[in-house]
Amino acid sequence: MFGQRSPAVWMGILLLSYLLFTGCTLPECPDTDGDGLPDGEYPECEGSGLVPDTNQSACYDRYSEITCPSSGASFHGQDAQYDGDQPLYVSNGDGTVTDLNTGLMWQQDPGNKVTYAEAEAGADSLGLGGYSDWRLPTIKELYSLILFSGEDPSSYPGSDPSGLTPFIDTDAFAFEYGDTSSGERLIDSQWATSSVYLDTVMGGAECFFGVNFADGRIKCYPTTNKTYFVIYVRGGSAYGENDFIESDDGTVTDQATGLMWEQDDSGTGIIWEDALARCEDSSLAGFDDWRLPNAKELHSIVDTSRSPGTTSSAAIDPVFNVTTILNEAGQTDYPSYWTGTTHANWQGGGDAAAYVSFGRAMGYFLGQWQDVHGAGAQRNDPKYGDPGDYPYGRGPQGDAIRIYNHVRCVRAAGLDSET
Repeated sequence: MFGQRSPAVWMGILLLSYLLFTGCTLPECPDTDGDGLPDGEYPECEGSGLVPDTNQSACYDRYSEITCPSSGASFHGQDAQYDGDQPLYVSNGDGTVTDLNTGLMWQQDPGNKVTYAEAEAGADSLGLGGYSDWRLPTIKELYSLILFSGEDPSSYPGSDPSGLTPFIDTDAFAFEYGDTSSGERLIDSQWATSSVYLDTVMGGAECFFGVNFADGRIKCYPTTNKTYFVIYVRGGSAYGENDFIESDDGTVTDQATGLMWEQDDSGTGIIWEDALARCEDSSLAGFDDWRLPNAKELHSIVDTSRSPGTTSSAAIDPVFNVTTILNEAGQTDYPSYWTGTTHANWQGGGDAAAYVSFGRAMGYFLGQWQDVHGAGAQRNDPKYGDPGDYPYGRGPQGDAIRIYNHVRCVRAAGLDSET
């Protein structure tokens, strides 16, 4: 079902109102081949490789929401203080939705849950909107839809989700929480992708990276014995492909997204507020506008063709230098990196921030430490505290709680502006 209009939709309404008031018009977007998408010679009409914003507008300290801090103050430089390309969707009136940022066209309603085998096969028989080129999205494509204006319902005491806010635009897309009447948890709203993990998790299970739009995470879910929501996608087939250029000044630029990255990471793990400060204070390569990346930006450099167990590397292009660590099982591994995105909860708290695992996403499961969600998972850690308080992790799969995560700063000169 559809909820109230989201901030992203209101932004679209305001944009159209502005254009009508000023007499300006949107660019004409010819479709001479009749495929329902703008012609390739009109790039202003077909979206871009730029990473859509997370839609997070509130600032937080270690535990709760605060007035956004000024430059130089503690907790300055977090997600809400930088504006990217705001989510903007258009319903096409035929059960499809077009994302004006990415150029991707989406199925609007996932319908009932299906097995992963059914998800893989379903695009072949889908003729939605009169199109026959639907496909199961990649993890980067599906993750482009996540909104961190959502609130994690974990431990929510009840089965009525009407007061909860999911991590997807419920005006643009149909969404359901897990069906508690059939034994599911409220958080059981996992959505499938085509991105199968190169390695295995949880003692040898094959899995794919999926997005949970109920609790705002990426995890590697089993390809058997479970069902998932699915929306298919078409167009914008280059979205999520990187085009890295290495400079001799310690930076790497992704020409696909317009983001410039530190080539080296922080070399050691630090708490979230120190991660914010480290990037805000950086002057690498003579630039003074470095910042901690938001969750979508950091995930944009995940390379799902790599993993510690199969390529003996982090899940990132080798143009980047990555610190090695010993994980909870004593294996040589690679760190997780903080994002500037707070992972808010249904109680209004903001004591956790999102991170992305570029090494194994460890958990204490079935009596041992092991990779439970795959290199490329996006989870969250407390912003402050003692990792020793979590000797067996946290949550159903015993997610490792490190608190001291690594950092890789980003900048986007001319693309994002601080608010």
